[in-house]
Amino acid sequence: ILTTGAAVSACEKGGEWEKALQLLSANMRSLNTTMCNSAISACEKGGEWEVALQLSNVMMHYIVEFDTISCSAAISACEKSREWAKALQCLGAMALNKVQWDTISCSAAISACEKCGEWE
Repeated sequence: ILTTGAAVSACEKGGEWEKALQLLSANMRSLNTTMCNSAISACEKGGEWEVALQLSNVMMHYIVEFDTISCSAAISACEKSREWAKALQCLGAMALNKVQWDTISCSAAISACEKCGEWE
């Protein structure tokens, strides 16, 4: 698990979202929140907001604990892709799943709205 986690984290730092997902797929039985968060962040850095949301959805419903870091990374992916409505949906999912909002998640959602002129 430690080796896989380190490899996924390295993929995140290098923006190698596809390799990060391949590692997750090959290690489904040993997934944990940290590995998934790193993969979501890799997707964010690669501009793959849809993949980031899909992975966060899988985490939330089937595999591992969905936390503030997971949500913030998914919201940041939406923000970078100017998907303000999806960013707000992520905030809503956080509330429904009793995941604590933080400055990063709120700022990214606000920034997504601002970039699209959706401030009203």
